[in-house]
Amino acid sequence: MAFLEMVGLRKRFGAVEILKGIDITLDKGGFLVLVGPSGCGKSTLLNTIAGLETITAGEIRIDGQVVNDLHPSKRDIAMVFQSYALYPNMTVAENIGFALEMRGVSKADRDKAIEGVAKTLQIGHLLDRKPSQLSGGQRQRVAMGRALVRNPRVFLFDEPLSNLDAKLRVDMRTEIKRLHQTTGTTIVYVTHDQIEAMTLATKIAVLKDGMVQQVGTPAEIYNRPANLFVADFMGSPAMNLVEATVGSDAGRTVLSLARDGAAGDIRLPVPASVKAGAPGAPALELGAKVILGIRPEAITDRDGADRGSSSVEIVEAQVDVVEPAGSDTFVVTRIAGKEVVARMRADADVRPHTRIPFAFNLDKAVVFDPATGLRL
Repeated sequence: MAFLEMVGLRKRFGAVEILKGIDITLDKGGFLVLVGPSGCGKSTLLNTIAGLETITAGEIRIDGQVVNDLHPSKRDIAMVFQSYALYPNMTVAENIGFALEMRGVSKADRDKAIEGVAKTLQIGHLLDRKPSQLSGGQRQRVAMGRALVRNPRVFLFDEPLSNLDAKLRVDMRTEIKRLHQTTGTTIVYVTHDQIEAMTLATKIAVLKDGMVQQVGTPAEIYNRPANLFVADFMGSPAMNLVEATVGSDAGRTVLSLARDGAAGDIRLPVPASVKAGAPGAPALELGAKVILGIRPEAITDRDGADRGSSSVEIVEAQVDVVEPAGSDTFVVTRIAGKEVVARMRADADVRPHTRIPFAFNLDKAVVFDPATGLRL
């Protein structure tokens, strides 16, 4: 049985429905990341778990216990906020131990717990300082320590890294990952940053307009997006999405893509990932319009192609833009009227306004129905 369950969860503010039937489960020790654009309902969902917002319908269960009507203080949940919310007049040690003091824990036991948490978060040398004497990353560690010292059933993180600069966000991401691996705690984490979602989560829930678009492991979300929204939202650069027409070539079903600036169409075999023809799935009828989705790293130069792939197709196209990025080179071309981004080796010999062969790894491609947006 799942440790944390959200079943048919709905939340209305007056006539406006913010959460529209959320169904998500998380095993004990899992790391669930709620991700989506601003206004999708992810922070509202987190607040309903914490008990800071009441729900309109549905159930929230923690370890089999329905907590809908439990006061936040009775849910045994700890929350880490974006703004740190530290007491400015208290030292780091006093901030971390405050909740224990309110519970009547003895000073000796408090000091032992504070010392243990400080060691885990590598902030033992900061215990006598005030929050005003700390950097943003140090303050976030203290906020995490204050939550960790209580040993709650579930940790909730509400965009905890959004106030930090880029390098510090990467460092703190590593700290949170290490914290989860070390303690095995159950975590629900809200972010709009899909890189954070991919690197931290054991399970991701992608939300849009108060509805769950897909729930799965990072690999499932990235490699097999359920619909066009997930495909476009998850990944940086985003998945290439190109219009194609189902056709026939020498007795095999192919996807035909218009070739920009050159005669004749590009004809690619249907990716093996396509489920069309399976029970309940639509057939790929000749002449049907579809959307071909392929990640930038699945389009590369001929020498950089995955030799273990069962389907690599060479497509010649003109290079529009070359963007060196240190470890990689991003190359922009145009196919079927859309910009298509390829991710090539750093030393790939590519120059703008030349025609070169691009290697398409169709083992990594997916196909969507443009009418419903769903993956076929």
